[in-house]
Amino acid sequence: MRSTVRLRILITCGVVVAAGIGGWKLLPSDDVRTDPIAVGTTDEVTSLDPAGAYDAGSWALYSNVFQSLLTFKPGFTTPVPDAAESCRFVGSKLTTYECELRDDLTFANGHKITGEDVRYSFERMLAIKTDVGPQPLFPTLKKVVAHGQKVTFQLSGRDATFPLKLATGAGSIVDHTAYPAKSLRTGNVVDGSGPYVLKDYQPGVSARFEPNPNYRGAVTKTGRTVVVKYFKESEQLAAAWKGDQVDVTHRQMPPEFLNALNDAPQDGTKITEAASAEIRNLNFNVRPGSAMAKKAVRQAVAAVIDRPAITTGPYKGTVEPLYSLIPQGFTGHSTAFYDAYPEPSTAKAEQLLRAAGVDTPVKFTLGHRKDAVYADEAAELKKQLEDTGLFEVEVVPVPWTDFQKQYAQGKFDAYTVGWLPDFPDSDSFTAPLVGTDNTLHNAFSNAAIDSLIASTQQYSDRARASADFKAIQAEVAKDVPLVPLWQKKDYVLSTEAVAGSQYLSDGTGIWRLWELSWI
Repeated sequence: MRSTVRLRILITCGVVVAAGIGGWKLLPSDDVRTDPIAVGTTDEVTSLDPAGAYDAGSWALYSNVFQSLLTFKPGFTTPVPDAAESCRFVGSKLTTYECELRDDLTFANGHKITGEDVRYSFERMLAIKTDVGPQPLFPTLKKVVAHGQKVTFQLSGRDATFPLKLATGAGSIVDHTAYPAKSLRTGNVVDGSGPYVLKDYQPGVSARFEPNPNYRGAVTKTGRTVVVKYFKESEQLAAAWKGDQVDVTHRQMPPEFLNALNDAPQDGTKITEAASAEIRNLNFNVRPGSAMAKKAVRQAVAAVIDRPAITTGPYKGTVEPLYSLIPQGFTGHSTAFYDAYPEPSTAKAEQLLRAAGVDTPVKFTLGHRKDAVYADEAAELKKQLEDTGLFEVEVVPVPWTDFQKQYAQGKFDAYTVGWLPDFPDSDSFTAPLVGTDNTLHNAFSNAAIDSLIASTQQYSDRARASADFKAIQAEVAKDVPLVPLWQKKDYVLSTEAVAGSQYLSDGTGIWRLWELSWI
């Protein structure tokens, strides 16, 4: 039974404000427990090899067991050195980036880390080019050169966002003697140099993280042993929380559960509620032969989507309607889809389809990750579309790992996918989602959008890119490779016995397990 203390924490722009009932000790005491802290999540790990995954669950693991040259401090948006001693652009062209690697780093297997490992990590990731890998994040990376501990990245064009990309899971450094050059590493062993070592891993079940005594980098504190428990669906995570099987939860609790907490707080539960950049889009496969290959069909779908019905129905008000590619709080945010499609309109959808000579009803498949919440969302979308008489929708639920592969292969006409920014910049919502060869693998390409994306990347002063970001969103609302659905807050739940849960996640894509401790 949890005791009777409640704490609510709001994080805004890196400032933590705490309010609770009675006194609350946020710092760990001297007399602490030594058993592992149990963290529950529905995010799945696609691959233990950084070249093989581009998803939240995998990158959460990478941020603890691997190092990148740079990283983000909690609440800050400018990266700082981690595996690097220092990094800088050479000259003013923003096409050459140079890093000096620390000289005191070793992998978990005892091998010294050199510049050659950095070069190898990037070049193998780009060469392997898996369907669900992170290579779309580096379209401007042309060449990597290593001389001793100095690593130089040569870019094909100006890219002020390149340091931010280095700080992500895509920048994880691997041992060139342990990871094959042309294929992903198999098995359940990781040789990284992060704050933790992966002591045990059971795919889809659990991962045991123990502090790495040989870690050297930006993290200055030693974390506790943590066991992460993976759950297939949000209802299973909620059941584990209710049954005291986990001490901390992050992504994703059921909307009904979160609403119940707001209405009737549980005793002894701490909630971190942070403004988040997590969004969810309805994405379209535009390959020839897909029902969504014609722009008019995509526009017609956009014309009838009722976002408030989705946010208040399946999500019980725990998410907010989103009418743009770039969410609120990021440079260049606009309301492009509201401007183009201000109200759900069957008449407008019918007019678009008739003008394009499209026969109705348009039959198409709608794929989603298998989960009760996403099933409710898909059911609501199906109802909205079919109520117009213009569409006939076949909903296809698929487990996450298979779902990723299938949408990358073009198995669905449309599919819903959530998106967390890789780094705190609007570029993380443009190039990976609507650029040519994007990570959604939907075959979308628009020369005007590509040109605008390149234009946004040239500015060191990111505010100067605002007009281009707005222009990108206006083009997206016209061409409709996707339809933005919602933006949500980030919730971390923890018991009264755990300190540091408010620092676990801050929207930069890093999962800071080392911040957790027993009180």
